[in-house]
Amino acid sequence: MGRVMQIAAFSLAEVTYAVGGSNITYQIQESVKSARFRLRTKQENVSGVFLPQFESFTTNDAKDDFGLTGLGKGGQQVQRCRETYRRAVETLVELASLQTAFVTLDEVIKVVNRRVNAIEHVIIPRTENTIKYINSELDEMDREEFYRLKKASHFVSNKKQRDQAAADKELQRQRNKTDGGADDEPLDVLGTQEDDDVIF
Repeated sequence: MGRVMQIAAFSLAEVTYAVGGSNITYQIQESVKSARFRLRTKQENVSGVFLPQFESFTTNDAKDDFGLTGLGKGGQQVQRCRETYRRAVETLVELASLQTAFVTLDEVIKVVNRRVNAIEHVIIPRTENTIKYINSELDEMDREEFYRLKKASHFVSNKKQRDQAAADKELQRQRNKTDGGADDEPLDVLGTQEDDDVIF
């Protein structure tokens, strides 16, 4: 870009030198009726971001506004300067398009970075804490359920043992009753059977 503008400035200096002391800018301004360079804008969608695009074009006027400019002297330098500045304007328009796209993309990147930081530093830690809390509650519920089932199975097995012992006792009593009538030995009340200790 700097090189293009440098060449354009040198070509303008050549025109000023070739024309001499006369004021060429006045002649150029008087000869131009309308702008030959026009700017066309459009928007380009890049990953959901609309970027403005500028495109320069020249009007197709058959009439040349610079036909008589520099007729006395310096006409060749004027035409060369005109071409140089045409290229400079095209380069400036392209640069403006790129710069606008860069600024727009920079703003979008900043917004996306803010969102990423919010997700990374706020939402993900909150979600992880919620998951840890839910897992700890589920583990606690599993432990409680295991303890409940263990107690219930212990209670059921104790009940079965008590029922079995009661049934055995009843069966023994029944046998003793039936055997007691046939035997002549009476049951000893203070005899050899063991009593449970009673603690006061």
